[in-house]
Amino acid sequence: IGHPEIFPLLLTTKTQEIFGCQIDEDVTEENCFRLIKKEDIIQDLQTRAHISDFYPLKKVVLEYPGEELLIVFDAKFQYGQNFYIVASEEAKENLVKPPETEEEDREDTLEVDPFKPLVPRPWVSLGSEKEVEEESVKDTGTKIRYKISRVRRKFGAPIAFTDKNASHEKDSYVECTSYEDKTFSIQMLERDVGVQAVPKIREASIQTKWTYPKNAATQYFPRQLSKEEKAESLSSERMKQFLTSVHLRMEIALQQNEIINAFFDDWMALGEDESSSDGKPDVYLKAYQSFTDTQYLKDRTISCVCCHPTICGIIAVSARKQLSYDEQVNLSSNSLLHPSVILFWSFFDPIHPQLMLECPEDIYCFQFSPGDPNIIAGGCINGQVVLWNISQHVKNLQNEKSVADEIDNPDNEATAATEVSPGLPSLMQVQQSSTEPPLVTYCAVSSIEYSHKKSVTDIQWLPGNSEDNQKSGTSENRGENCLQLVTCSPDCSILFWDIPAIEPHEKPPYGVPDTSKLLDLSWKPLIKISLRERDTSIEYGPIRIILRELHYRYKTSGRPKSLSALKAPVKESPYTEMSASSSKNLEVLENISTNFFVGNEDGVIVYSDWKMKIDTNSAKPTQKYVLHTETINTLQRSPFFKDIFLSIGGQNFAIWKEEVTSGPILQSSCSAGRYTAGQWSLTRPGVFFIGRDDGNIDIWDLLKKTHEPSHFQNISKTVITFISPWIVSPEQHFLAVSDDLGVLHVLEVCQTLSHPSSNEHANVLDYFEREVKYLKFCEQEFQEYQKFQ
Repeated sequence: IGHPEIFPLLLTTKTQEIFGCQIDEDVTEENCFRLIKKEDIIQDLQTRAHISDFYPLKKVVLEYPGEELLIVFDAKFQYGQNFYIVASEEAKENLVKPPETEEEDREDTLEVDPFKPLVPRPWVSLGSEKEVEEESVKDTGTKIRYKISRVRRKFGAPIAFTDKNASHEKDSYVECTSYEDKTFSIQMLERDVGVQAVPKIREASIQTKWTYPKNAATQYFPRQLSKEEKAESLSSERMKQFLTSVHLRMEIALQQNEIINAFFDDWMALGEDESSSDGKPDVYLKAYQSFTDTQYLKDRTISCVCCHPTICGIIAVSARKQLSYDEQVNLSSNSLLHPSVILFWSFFDPIHPQLMLECPEDIYCFQFSPGDPNIIAGGCINGQVVLWNISQHVKNLQNEKSVADEIDNPDNEATAATEVSPGLPSLMQVQQSSTEPPLVTYCAVSSIEYSHKKSVTDIQWLPGNSEDNQKSGTSENRGENCLQLVTCSPDCSILFWDIPAIEPHEKPPYGVPDTSKLLDLSWKPLIKISLRERDTSIEYGPIRIILRELHYRYKTSGRPKSLSALKAPVKESPYTEMSASSSKNLEVLENISTNFFVGNEDGVIVYSDWKMKIDTNSAKPTQKYVLHTETINTLQRSPFFKDIFLSIGGQNFAIWKEEVTSGPILQSSCSAGRYTAGQWSLTRPGVFFIGRDDGNIDIWDLLKKTHEPSHFQNISKTVITFISPWIVSPEQHFLAVSDDLGVLHVLEVCQTLSHPSSNEHANVLDYFEREVKYLKFCEQEFQEYQKFQ
């Protein structure tokens, strides 16, 4: 490298200690020179021989003419090692004492150029002005000229401003939130990406203690004491000390029982605070099962989900197709091309439906009867109400669970063979039958003329413990188990239906006309409530409905006992058949409230009274609230508080308390996306679930946060359409979530969301009462403020 007198040398730590040239102590990067006697190096070569660090340069050391060798610390490894040795006296002197450079002073003469003024040269165009003109922005649009004038006498006139609540008036303000426009999304056609995968290396060791099995046997017998030995043991000093210590411990234990509850379950209390390793509660919705059908749910949206009230593991879903305006006009042609059914699925066979209900049109909502789960009522998109009776197919649904239980317990083959009835089908038979599920024909359908004019958006059953007649007399029904239901629709009407005795109905053989359907078309509503304000054109088209107390029933005279009685000719008006002749033996109940809540397509909550007067069939709304910006898709009463209900629509939700007319007790802020579905928790008073249009589920816990969801989890990549919770066992809770792609997701709810904490009911009730007091305080302050104004 141009320096033949320099030889690189590697000195170990031991050698550095011997010759006194330790790095960062004896030599540094600034003081890097060290003189070592030649005799010491020769002595080290003789002592350590081949293991000496100077052995590779033994010849250079022996031929060196001087008495001391120069060793230099090479901090930057310029010559390849940590040290290098200088093998000549001249080079040593140059390094230790470099020659001084003599600076010669030279006088530089500066030549000053004479000043020459700048002479402008003519501009030579090379075409750049055209590029500038092309890139410049020019206003090419036609300008609109406005002329604003005012009467001269109004100049300088005083202006009076007033305060106004924007939430009381519709369309008083519009909030334009940012959103992602998928129309202008740009797809990346080509992209260079480099990925390098590095395996993770992990060292682990394990030691297993191996024990050799060996046979061993032990035999013992009780120790027998004689009477003298027993007397001596009881009278011994050791026994007296033991009894004395036990007596003291018993006194202390009795005193502790007076202070601490001895029967308190510490383990259950510890389970309420169960958390994960990072200290946060383990909150999740675990995927348990999913259902879909390529034939009946293809290109359809699941509109309603209901679990069978009595048969565990059976869930029913209805689907509808999102129709355009032209398709809605031709509903009959769409029904022929896309048959509508309600599918029954089982957890034990998620691939094949177990039962299908034939529908005249797409079903928007349906419910099982609380008195008889074999009776199902549904609302169609054309406004009709349909009834089914599945009593003849209940055994097949129950057998599906029995066979699955038998398969899941192969160890108890002998016991299972004795318990299962001889007529129970085998697994192969169940699978073969599941490929072609039975089709149940509807046993009653309402008249198109007297049904709703638009889709039936909500349906509720009324229990048969009380009745109401046409003259607003609420009566208690003790002798007859009647069935009634109520439906609502955006056509501004709420209909009460009376159901006759329903018999099982099977689909007739091919070629035989079904005459019962012709009879069913004469089924008409009993009572109709119109939600319109008098002397105005304002209409309240209900989407969801909540009745104040489900303990009433309308009674008609001459109600047929079966569907065969419907052959009699009907009158022109469906409301002229109402009478109170059947209530002569019934006791009038005056203390039952007839108030109800409805939510419409415009996001308005209406609180009204459906108690009918003698001369009118309409209900005048008493209170209305403009809070939501879009259609209200959920209006549900809390299962723990009868006067608390939840409303969801648009980008926010609200919690209301009945008899509080100033507004909601809790109102959420506008979210980034739309809320599409929601349900209260069945076990925790302060928890509810909300589905969004981006496929996420928001979990709200009012005891933790009220301004934002406590947790959220992604379920699907499309819109959540329906949420339905149910309890299988005290330790197993499920949440059924459907999406816009026709897929039903069954999620298992974790213990944190399914088991209430101690005093949760009282704490949530106390929170609601505090919010009510705050609303009353704000209302009083506002009234006092208006008085001063």
